[in-house]
Amino acid sequence: MTWRKTFIIALLLGLVSSAATAAPPKEAPAVPAPSAPAAKAPSKPAPAPVVLEGKTLLYFREPALGASPEERARNVSGGLGKLVENRAFRPDSIKVVDEEMASLIVAEGTVLLRVFDRDAAAEGATRQALAERYAEAIRAAIEAHNVEFSFRSLLFSAIYAGVATAVLLVILFGYRYLFSRLYPRLRALRETSIRSVRIQSFEILHADRIVWLLVTLARWFRILTTALLVYIWMLYVLSLFPWTRGITTAIVGYILDPLRRFAAAVVDFLPDLFFLIVIAFITRYVVKIARFFFGEVEKGRVVLPGFYADWAVPTFKIVRFFILAFALTVAFPFIPGSKSEAFKGVSIFLGVLFSLGSTSTISNVMAGLSITYMRAFKVGDRVRIGDTVGDVIDQTLLVTHLRTIKNEDVTVPNAMVLNAHIVNYSARAREEGLILHTAVTIGYDAPWRTVHELLIEAARKTPCILVTPAPFVLQTALNDFYVTYELNAHTDDPQQMVNTYSALHRYIQDTFNEAGVEIMSPHYAQLRDGNKTAIPDAYLPKGYVPRSIRVENVPGDGS
Repeated sequence: MTWRKTFIIALLLGLVSSAATAAPPKEAPAVPAPSAPAAKAPSKPAPAPVVLEGKTLLYFREPALGASPEERARNVSGGLGKLVENRAFRPDSIKVVDEEMASLIVAEGTVLLRVFDRDAAAEGATRQALAERYAEAIRAAIEAHNVEFSFRSLLFSAIYAGVATAVLLVILFGYRYLFSRLYPRLRALRETSIRSVRIQSFEILHADRIVWLLVTLARWFRILTTALLVYIWMLYVLSLFPWTRGITTAIVGYILDPLRRFAAAVVDFLPDLFFLIVIAFITRYVVKIARFFFGEVEKGRVVLPGFYADWAVPTFKIVRFFILAFALTVAFPFIPGSKSEAFKGVSIFLGVLFSLGSTSTISNVMAGLSITYMRAFKVGDRVRIGDTVGDVIDQTLLVTHLRTIKNEDVTVPNAMVLNAHIVNYSARAREEGLILHTAVTIGYDAPWRTVHELLIEAARKTPCILVTPAPFVLQTALNDFYVTYELNAHTDDPQQMVNTYSALHRYIQDTFNEAGVEIMSPHYAQLRDGNKTAIPDAYLPKGYVPRSIRVENVPGDGS
């Protein structure tokens, strides 16, 4: 059984414990304690009870013979306890003997207690009448004790306990039989009597859910009633025997006392509870109104000058935080225990922990707000943050989540994002196109116009490259042995940037090889006479032979 079940069972048992307690055998009438005087001297000791087996017989209010009321009561209680242990003792042997200074209550030659004039004056009676009253209370208590511990009384108590146990077992076995057949019948009603709850075509509660609720309620009913029966049986059996009757009182007190205090606390808390419910109700609907308003802003149905639609969700989160913080501040004085020293101590402790451990958190939150309203990027954009290139898959107040081109999830704290260099490839791609650029080096022997045409032709063959705006070429450097050409081409799909670059490079290679133009990247140089061209064999004409070295006479050189 789980702790929840145990807790609920304890609550229910406590509510019915007072009614479940069986009536114990007849007790001896105790002498009632008179009401305390209206004005009591501060030095006067409190009344001390004389107790026999948990039953109060009389009170001592005055000291006597140098003994305090507590000492007198303790001595008399101990003497009576030893007296009842003697089974042969007869209660009618208790007599009252009057002397000049006190009235003695004597049993078989032993003085049980002395009643003085001061005791009589405190009780508002004569000494002899008070002594007789005390003696009668002692006789009745001893007679009740003898009856309780008699063989006949104990035999009947055992019989009653056995009958109660048998009744309990019969009920428990009946429960087992009944509920073992009830659960299947409830489940069988799923297709017949129990149907789903609908309003027109909208299903509010499915039939399976209804059956599950009924079975759960039946199980809880069985558990609670079983616990209640066992509790009643235990209290009844314990109350039958004099040795365990005090345990019954203690068990009832252990359960009822906390419940009484809890009930009193609940009653006192009801006004504050009503106020907290009102605060929660108002806060809930204010948050709903804010969510509806910013939802309309996000959808474009409500337009605020200078306010972008992608600001709606983060702004709503900020507004919701302040609404909840304000509601908590207002409700705090009405929370139970908020004024206690323990609650204040815990609040201070939590505040210190928050202040010490939230420095980086607060910096990330502020950075997240700054990034949001800077509109540096949004979810779905292809960005470069530092050395990381990827798509933004989520942005929170604390971190930004990226998914790289290698399908790696990277979490970057917003403080690092704010301090890093951010490149957004998607911001202008769909409206103006993202310019992809790559460089090749071609020897001076190749005409630059031809190189431009070949590069532009390769760009036009590449998927995801836009025809308009047209690709263009820039000559970025005139090196010692070659010229650096930079091809620039527009694309509207930055997510395919890696694949587009790869395809563009393939088409550049094919286009230049088909035209018989050597690409001199990476940097290298070669002698044209006697060396094979760098163009792959598949692109060379049939019968290709590398040029041989030739020596020619130049007219006029004197040779």
